Amino acid sequence: MHVKRAFRYRFYPTDGQAAELSRTFGCVRKVYNLALAARTEAWTRQERVTYNQTSAMLTAWKKTEELAFLNDVSSVPLQQCLRHLQTAFTNFSGKRAKYPRFKSRKRSRKSAEYTTSGFRLCDGRLTLAKMREPLDIVWSRPLPEGAKLSTVTVSQDAAGRWFVSMLCEDPSVKPLPAVGAAVGVDVGLDHLLTLSTGEKITNPRHERKDRARLARAQRVLAKKARGQGANRCKARRKVAKVHARIADRRRDHLHKLTTRLVRENQTIVIEDLTVRNMVRNRCLARAISDAAWSEFRSMLEYKAAWYGREVIAVDRFFPSSKLCSHCGTVQDKMPLHVRTWTCECGATHDRDVNAARNLLAAGRAVSACGAGVRPQRSSPGGQSARKQEVSRREP
Repeated sequence: MHVKRAFRYRFYPTDGQAAELSRTFGCVRKVYNLALAARTEAWTRQERVTYNQTSAMLTAWKKTEELAFLNDVSSVPLQQCLRHLQTAFTNFSGKRAKYPRFKSRKRSRKSAEYTTSGFRLCDGRLTLAKMREPLDIVWSRPLPEGAKLSTVTVSQDAAGRWFVSMLCEDPSVKPLPAVGAAVGVDVGLDHLLTLSTGEKITNPRHERKDRARLARAQRVLAKKARGQGANRCKARRKVAKVHARIADRRRDHLHKLTTRLVRENQTIVIEDLTVRNMVRNRCLARAISDAAWSEFRSMLEYKAAWYGREVIAVDRFFPSSKLCSHCGTVQDKMPLHVRTWTCECGATHDRDVNAARNLLAAGRAVSACGAGVRPQRSSPGGQSARKQEVSRREP
């Protein structure tokens, strides 16, 4: 199995490089929006526009006086944004995504993708098209030996930091030796993870630790007049830096947890939660978002695919908390404030540990025979437990 992996590094551009990249970001956004508008108009006329047609439109746009500035930047990122638009329409046609939206100058991600014809990597020095000097990259980790880059993506986040992401095949990613261990994982808020072994992993609550700092920065931003003033831009960037600090620490913690679970266990059983519906609870939305359950699951799935492990998602309606793992009795009610309970059989359960053990038992049943983890609901559209398909993602 050949795994393509993205290696992300921070770099510090010169003033000229920053200006060139900013122009490229703006041209990419402009071309994307023009192509989307053209395809939307064709859609209303029930006509089909392909990537080749939008590519011909780009050539015509460059020849006009109004859009002549598109010739000042590399053509590679402009062609790549048209390919991304084509992918967005393909996903929309396959009902895997919503209709593509226009890119915003303030809210959309600033990025540009270069293929092999748009960059040169020689002796650890990366030079992009239309640039004379290589980028000043902080090589925090080495690229795989003999790596051949397929794409290079340059981006700038809201905090003003510059990143370059290099996509290449990583031969070091190989299936790990098989182990006999299996674990059930119950996610929560008091404890981020509770394992079927009885281990509880504390929720670091990264957002809560920086909440006071974030509130101060947001109050300062709220007092600035809206517009293009430099003071408001500085205040907005300070807020973005606090958010970036929270997200970086959260991502680092989740990477460490998921890597440990994948290395130690052959089978990992989780619950198929609908987080997008759960965050509608305004009392718990902030805490659930800070826990990042969806990001935890995504990391777990693609790492399991890399290293030959199995991730099983149990149906969200499986009563893991109300089911006694000792005798199988299902309790009628189990409010959230009840953390410890005693079954009629006399067994006393910790709510989270009991749920993790029930998830593990249900996952083993699925792995052994592929059966559902509970009787099918009488209502239409009932779901049973299933093995989740995994996809390769950027680490």
